[in-house]
Amino acid sequence: MVIEPKVKGFICTTAHPVGCRENVRRQIEYIKKLGENHAPKKVLVIGASTGYGLASRIAAAFGGHADTLGVMFEKEASGKRTATPGFYNTKAFEEFARAEGLYARSINGDAFSKEIKEEVIHTIQKDFGTVDLVIYSLAAPRRTMPDGTVYHSVLKATKEPYRQKSLNLKDNTVSEAEIPAASEEEIEATVKVMGGEDWFDWIESFNNAKVLSEHAVTVAYSYIGPELTYPIYFNGTIGMAKKNLHEYAEKIRKTLNTSAYISVNKGLVTQASSAIPVVPLYFAILYKVMKEKGCHEGCIEQIGRLFHDKLFGTQVITDEQGMIRMDDYELREDIQTEIKTVWDKINSENVTTLSDIKGYWEDFYQMFGFGLEGVDYSADVEV
Repeated sequence: MVIEPKVKGFICTTAHPVGCRENVRRQIEYIKKLGENHAPKKVLVIGASTGYGLASRIAAAFGGHADTLGVMFEKEASGKRTATPGFYNTKAFEEFARAEGLYARSINGDAFSKEIKEEVIHTIQKDFGTVDLVIYSLAAPRRTMPDGTVYHSVLKATKEPYRQKSLNLKDNTVSEAEIPAASEEEIEATVKVMGGEDWFDWIESFNNAKVLSEHAVTVAYSYIGPELTYPIYFNGTIGMAKKNLHEYAEKIRKTLNTSAYISVNKGLVTQASSAIPVVPLYFAILYKVMKEKGCHEGCIEQIGRLFHDKLFGTQVITDEQGMIRMDDYELREDIQTEIKTVWDKINSENVTTLSDIKGYWEDFYQMFGFGLEGVDYSADVEV
């Protein structure tokens, strides 16, 4: 069938298998050009099929010649309904990795569940013995606990409702969005879903099963952002969850005696970030400013630099709080000063000239395998 993008709000309900494969191929080529990154040789990526997780798996395999095991939660194609982009990404990654003699296996299921944790442990024992690096890159809307309790995350402010400019993704207009304040129960649920408890559970289960190598390292991905987005992000429900994630890094180090780091990454268009009010408009401005200054990075550039320069060099490079700051370019004073100037001026009339709306949507569509040069989107493809 001929596949076209079908966008509803902040999500695309179709994915293009050939486009997704081309997207993966380009990321692999980028990592190869960076050269050896000295990543460990046995790597597990939890949340491995899109965004930073996929980039991490590519960087480990094609920059460090690592064997990789990935955990993802993706849907296969059904009838005329395409598979999710992460499903096609993973299929392509495995083909490319195996063509170069690398082990590449993926486990598709709910990473929060006890069953998937047990399957991963069994696979490590059978195929690896132990793992050297565990990347935790989950972005999920809900979490089901072993007793059946389901927690749902929310994208809300915390102390009081917040009003701010926001990009209407339906028509690229700028309007004012009101983000309601979350209840204590909603904050607690968001922390349960997006905080550090599950990360800790994974590492603890690995310790108990003795499947971590002696010098194993685990890294979880986070975002802080600038003061401009603090009310909806850093001080919002997501921020509360991320602070909890940061606390669990220390708990993993002290309680489980395992090297654990938080990598604070740059703001990028992802399936998760597209859903957050205010943030897409900030990202569109950020893209324009950083591209003009020659320091813009996508997922693969970020993770390439993380692996090559900050994580696997002679020593891990962190700030005074022990976090790896991959948002160092984004939060540069000159960049944030310019963004604040633009923010005060931007409206529906000038949004296309004052921000990189085109670049925002290019990244959005490419997540689903659309808009890539060299792909014939008029051709029939097998979904």
